[in-house]
Amino acid sequence: MIIYIDIDETICKTPETRDYSLAVPIVPNITKANEYYDAGHTIIYWTARGTGSGIDWREVTELQFRRWGVKHHELKFGKPMYDLFICDKVLNTENWT
Repeated sequence: MIIYIDIDETICKTPETRDYSLAVPIVPNITKANEYYDAGHTIIYWTARGTGSGIDWREVTELQFRRWGVKHHELKFGKPMYDLFICDKVLNTENWT
């Protein structure tokens, strides 16, 4: 399977200020995502970091992934900002693990 995973509030908690450098990992969620990777699935992280502000958060995010042990095949930016995403293939972060 090809699995897209969001970053903020999915594998880490991010302050309301959206200073992503202060994000704190959610270890059980990273562990579950890494299990999907280890099982042979393609893991793509897709984030809206910087979509609204125009700030490039790639270096910060890549450093966090290395520190947190996040396994992935690809990291994509440019995810749109939205309040509600309706799709037949979406899982809520509350019950995806």
